[in-house]
Amino acid sequence: MLNHIVLLKCRADVSESQRQLVFSALQNLVDLIPGLLSCSSGANNSPEQINRGFTHAFHMQFIDSQARDNYLPHPEHELVKTMIGDILADDEAPVLVIDYET
Repeated sequence: MLNHIVLLKCRADVSESQRQLVFSALQNLVDLIPGLLSCSSGANNSPEQINRGFTHAFHMQFIDSQARDNYLPHPEHELVKTMIGDILADDEAPVLVIDYET
């Protein structure tokens, strides 16, 4: 199984409803992209305060790395990437992606 974790720095002026539209669109990809098993997302609520400006995250599980590789250029993923770009902070590095296999 391949785990795909994405951290986001969202702009402060983005409404909760706009963020929820993005997270709903991400969740909908589970039904649209073969090999994408699950998606969960949410706002950071860690009391440790070491988030380095990252405010939100999502985690996807793929059946394997090939499924992830097929997801990356998928047209539905490209649409959601545009939605994500619309809510990101003006920052040198507003997104962090980590993938690992289990």
